[in-house]
Amino acid sequence: MQTSPRARLARWVRPAAVILCLAAVAAVGRAQQGQPAQPQPPAAQAPAGQPAPPVIPGQDAQPVFRGGINFVRVDVIATDNKAQPVLDLKQEEFEVLEDNQPQKVEQFRLIKVDGNPKPGDPPPREIRNRDDEESEAARDDVRIFAILLDDYHVRRSNSISVREPLIRFIQNQLRPNDMVAVMYPLTPVTDVSFTRDHAKIIGAINAFEGRKYDYRPMNQLEENYARYPTDAVERIRNEVVMGALRGLSVRLGSLREGRKSVIFVSEGFTAILPPQMRRQDASQPENPLDAQRAGGLQDSSVEETAAWFGQSDVNMRMRDVYQMANRNNTSIYSLDPRGLAVFEFGLDDSAATPTFATDRRVLNMTQDTLRSLSEETDGRAIVNRNTLLEGLNQIVKDSSYYYLLGYSSKAPTDGKFHDIKVRIKRRGVDVRSRRGYWAATAQDMQRAAAPAKEFAKPVLSALSTLSGTAQSRSYVRTWVGTEKGANGKTKVTLVWEPAPVPAGARRDAPGGLAVLAATEKGDLVYRGRSSVPGAPGTGSAGTTPLPAGAGVGTQRLTFDAPPGKLELRLTVEGANGAGTLDREDRTIEVPDLTAPQVALSTPRVFRARTAREAAALAADGAATPVIGREFSRAERLIVRFDVYAAGTDQPKATATLLNRSGEKMADLPVAPAAAGGTHAFELGLNTIPAGEYLIQIDAVGASGKASEVLAIRVGA
Repeated sequence: MQTSPRARLARWVRPAAVILCLAAVAAVGRAQQGQPAQPQPPAAQAPAGQPAPPVIPGQDAQPVFRGGINFVRVDVIATDNKAQPVLDLKQEEFEVLEDNQPQKVEQFRLIKVDGNPKPGDPPPREIRNRDDEESEAARDDVRIFAILLDDYHVRRSNSISVREPLIRFIQNQLRPNDMVAVMYPLTPVTDVSFTRDHAKIIGAINAFEGRKYDYRPMNQLEENYARYPTDAVERIRNEVVMGALRGLSVRLGSLREGRKSVIFVSEGFTAILPPQMRRQDASQPENPLDAQRAGGLQDSSVEETAAWFGQSDVNMRMRDVYQMANRNNTSIYSLDPRGLAVFEFGLDDSAATPTFATDRRVLNMTQDTLRSLSEETDGRAIVNRNTLLEGLNQIVKDSSYYYLLGYSSKAPTDGKFHDIKVRIKRRGVDVRSRRGYWAATAQDMQRAAAPAKEFAKPVLSALSTLSGTAQSRSYVRTWVGTEKGANGKTKVTLVWEPAPVPAGARRDAPGGLAVLAATEKGDLVYRGRSSVPGAPGTGSAGTTPLPAGAGVGTQRLTFDAPPGKLELRLTVEGANGAGTLDREDRTIEVPDLTAPQVALSTPRVFRARTAREAAALAADGAATPVIGREFSRAERLIVRFDVYAAGTDQPKATATLLNRSGEKMADLPVAPAAAGGTHAFELGLNTIPAGEYLIQIDAVGASGKASEVLAIRVGA
């Protein structure tokens, strides 16, 4: 008989007095070190002198409570003794109990879906945007699946072997109406998109490559904790993946009320590493002598106690996953790519192979986390099986035939777990449903009733530059930046270039740009003109031709202006004497950068496609900033800016990468600029998924704080 995860966990439980003593000792030790006694998230466990690990955005978003905060919906799967669905049950044959108290069933529906269009219906609609996604997901004849590929907890060899059954599942089990998405732990939830394009999903599965016990950083987020101890990195990876499960549950819950399925491809969460696999610096290779010495501790009572506490911590954190999945009617199907696993560790994992007892203990722990995830969310654990396809096929069955029951709960908003039992009065029918739900809290109700949070004005302004309304004209594109000038004035830089010609359009080419700048009172500040290389006319003073990194035909004009409102008249002149093509009047606010408060110049963005280009731009103080804010993942950005403050004040400058909603993704390391500014940082785009992002720059000193926000769009 197979032992349940809870029963196996019970083997680790010591007598109550021993556990309380151990907890007391741990609390005293933390108190002596000035640390909190309660378990902390990975950010609180950062080594001294190193930054806290990043918070992964969008993965703890609050769910949308539909139909009332206390209305509970339960999916019920009913089968006969041959495991075939029973489809003729009536509402009166169901009995629902919450905390052993009978509940009145107010909603009753039989969901019967095969994923195929009905005869005579048009072909399934292509999903092109979020509107299509939401309207299609709301249909009764659509099944929804999301595949989370946990590369942090899957070995590379197992990730390769699991591709084939996943692809066969996509090819043979999914139908035209089905919607499916693929996600990685670090994929922002806002970037998760559903599709009916099976070839696209298969391509994503073919790219799956596991990284279990491989601590080489692959992106900026991982660079932040690359030198942490290995056990700290494992805790961070656990938290990242659990955050992805929570966020994905919320994302699915926002689509509809009916059943949604998450296929969680993972070898389970790592509660503790064997002693020989622990290193103080995960970026350093293992020392075979140290590993062999540490291996002698693996079966000691101290290690068994540490394993118990590690597993308890993982179980506690998984509770938040159960809560979010159940609130959003999402079932998690754990798929262990190890199949019928005998050992957890191999010769490649450590120079000192763990003993059989240690190996078995860790293997059971990881498998139990997968079983618990599925049991607590009304899914199935496809664990310890010779074939994975049978389990994958069962996922489709569960999503095709089930009853959706709903009732109004009288449970208080206490944030506690409330047990649910579903019984069927007909004999010979087996029933499966989720075990319960975590009630909302008073804070949840306040959030649900509160109006949506508005974006800050700088964020809206930055995002508007991506729409094209603030950055482009019919004939030219422009960028205006400010920095400290001479004699108490502010230096204004205007960069312009010919705008791309829309497809199929025919128009005269711009040959030059004339600029007239005046104060609000009408005092002339600057008059100048620059021309595209090769066009008639010559540039006036202040014109700088194209350096490396800018676009074709880019020109720059600079002049000093007094702080305050500045009226700009931009006149686009045609090439070859074509006359005036366009005219724009614009008002800008010139900041006073000589004030005693902390201030920032306009951030200047440069793009590089190779390491040589990046090095050249970093050393070129006269480089012209790029105008556009759309980049490819093959490029690297260099951002330079100046920080100003009075006297001896030396403000600290920081930069943060945010998602489009303004939620933090990663800290960007700021350093003194080699040329062309006081500070600079670089951002490689190859590790960032396609989408829109914000970069926030802050400078904080004794005389105040200043911030700038710029938006970028990353393409393929």
